[in-house]
Amino acid sequence: MPAVGEMEDEGPRVEIDGSGAVVAALTRATPLGRVVGGASALLPGVVVTAAIALVATLVGGLVPVVGAPVIAILCGIAISLVKRPSARLWPGISFTAKKVLQGSIIVLGFGLSLGQVLSTGAGSLPVLVGTLVAALAMAWLVGRLLRLPADLRTLIGVGTAICGASAIAATDAVISADEADVSYAIATIFTFNVVAVLLYPFIGHAFGFSQRTFGLWAGTAINDLSSVVAASTTYGHTAAAYGVIVKLTRTLAIIPISLVLAALRGWRSEVTFDASSKRRMDLRRILPLFIVVFVGAVAVNTIGLVPASWHHPMSDLSIWMITAALGAIGLSTDVGHIRRAGVRPLVLGAILWLTVGLASLGLQALTGRL
Repeated sequence: MPAVGEMEDEGPRVEIDGSGAVVAALTRATPLGRVVGGASALLPGVVVTAAIALVATLVGGLVPVVGAPVIAILCGIAISLVKRPSARLWPGISFTAKKVLQGSIIVLGFGLSLGQVLSTGAGSLPVLVGTLVAALAMAWLVGRLLRLPADLRTLIGVGTAICGASAIAATDAVISADEADVSYAIATIFTFNVVAVLLYPFIGHAFGFSQRTFGLWAGTAINDLSSVVAASTTYGHTAAAYGVIVKLTRTLAIIPISLVLAALRGWRSEVTFDASSKRRMDLRRILPLFIVVFVGAVAVNTIGLVPASWHHPMSDLSIWMITAALGAIGLSTDVGHIRRAGVRPLVLGAILWLTVGLASLGLQALTGRL
């Protein structure tokens, strides 16, 4: 006989105390309940980022030259400077900063054709390769002159040359860098991501860059995917589509770079990277799943399964998702962490940032694309 205040059946034991314990117990006990519980954990942070996106969208309509994504990241940083988000908000903020951003790229893919992706990717290769070589060479040279640790200059160089924090994470999986070096590299890359998001659209308008010129410039010269999306979306829809394709093509360089670094590290330490290695390369980190899904979305649109009338609403949805994600990234900014990184990593980051930006424009001019 169950005691007073308890229920007993074939399922989990559930106590009734009049304060919602039944719901909490069921949430822990059933798969559906766990999904609901996970969603409720995300909700507070998602609501905050959605509110920032709403404000940024309204203000961005008044100041279109700046754009909602840029306003969102500035709002997020400003809020973070005044008061860091509470622990209750972090699950939703992290989800929005990563998953919603990736989702926005996938939604954007439903408005592109496979021909656009292939022609854009192939056409950008000379500029992509040139900026990649310039960034890595300058990272090695300037990093040595600044007497930075080898791993730190490698991480900053790869992050600048390829795709920011994603490239740093993939490289760290290969070279097993010190956690402090990883943190400094990410802080350095993020600093110049924000600078690029703020400055690039103004520079593009000042020099009268076309949508494609700006998209290629952003895709090859801005470090992180989120910042490429923010800057190019502010400039225009065509620039955004072009910049994303170029950036995703550039991201594929993680694979050969990681293989070369693994070979060099194995040769230097005479260690064989086998299936049992805890630090072996993980293809899922090198080639994120959302890129594969993006290609699938492009294929779906290419064969005509997405009605043309859906393209504009989906483009608006993508921009809204991007704005929310940039707001979340702004909230995640730890200015104190960037300050603690010191001057020398920031000097290297600044030099590399200028190098890839100027190299991209120079190579576009040489190849007749400027």
